[in-house]
Amino acid sequence: MTAVLYPEREVPSQASVLEARKNTAHAWFSNLRDQVCELYEELEEHAPGPFPVKGAQPGRFSLTPWTVQNLDRPTSNEAHSRLDPNCGGVQGILRGRIFEKMAVHVSAVYGTFSETFKNTVLKIDGAGPSEFWASGISLIAHPWNPHVPTLHMNTRFLVTPQKAWFGGGADLTPMLDSRRTQEDPDTELFHSALKYACESHCSVANYTQFKTQCDDYFFLPHRQEHRGIGGIFYDHLWSENFDADMAFTQAVGQTTMAAYAQIVRSNFTKPWTAEERREQGIRRGRYVEFNLLYDRGTLFGLKLGGNIDSILSSMPPYVLWP
Repeated sequence: MTAVLYPEREVPSQASVLEARKNTAHAWFSNLRDQVCELYEELEEHAPGPFPVKGAQPGRFSLTPWTVQNLDRPTSNEAHSRLDPNCGGVQGILRGRIFEKMAVHVSAVYGTFSETFKNTVLKIDGAGPSEFWASGISLIAHPWNPHVPTLHMNTRFLVTPQKAWFGGGADLTPMLDSRRTQEDPDTELFHSALKYACESHCSVANYTQFKTQCDDYFFLPHRQEHRGIGGIFYDHLWSENFDADMAFTQAVGQTTMAAYAQIVRSNFTKPWTAEERREQGIRRGRYVEFNLLYDRGTLFGLKLGGNIDSILSSMPPYVLWP
């Protein structure tokens, strides 16, 4: 009897596995960006009037690649924290008939964190600087109509020599006080969609916990009020099962994108008054205050010397303070 010899299977190295995971995450964020562009450009194209700007054309996303070395300024605002000059991303901006401004960005950046930055912004304990790699997508929508709430969604994958993890979430900010209730149809739809996404991935996601974390995070201490009606927020998500964590992150992105499109369709033709437009401007002011004072994502980009145009694209184009 002749023995049959099987070649030994090559076991992937830890470095090659990690590189594959980084590629998988970044490819997904880029794919989701393309889905976002297609869906919301379609809404812009087929939306019936009337529109706030007479003769306005359907909005299209303008996609602009950028790298750190092409930014006309220093690459770091904090000693010992920096981005590598070769990294960057793609900035996407739409201005149209439904959306006064919508932004969707994807990036893959790498460099070095200082010890202070790790401890204060990222909440990572550890002595000395640390190398990192991070990729993610952010989506921000500021509609014209005050009856349509503002949306924010962000998911990301971050890697350091010590650990890797996912983070992100989605939250909704109604512009009118009359819509800032848990019984409002938009609020109910948004929360039920995110709850379903969490429950469909219950091995790694806990809706109650993530909802509470969102309420705690999107809070303005100086005004003692929440920014909006919440959603979910999670960070340092690492279950030791990359595929499960990745699947949940994908569900957050697609669920948010679809739920918000439904909310937009339900509201963007509702008539609105000058007083409601003023109320929208004031509420947007609260949005600006949170992003500039407390948002960790904004601090992340500014302290590392990222693309300021992308970082501050979350700012609404029209805002008021009474």
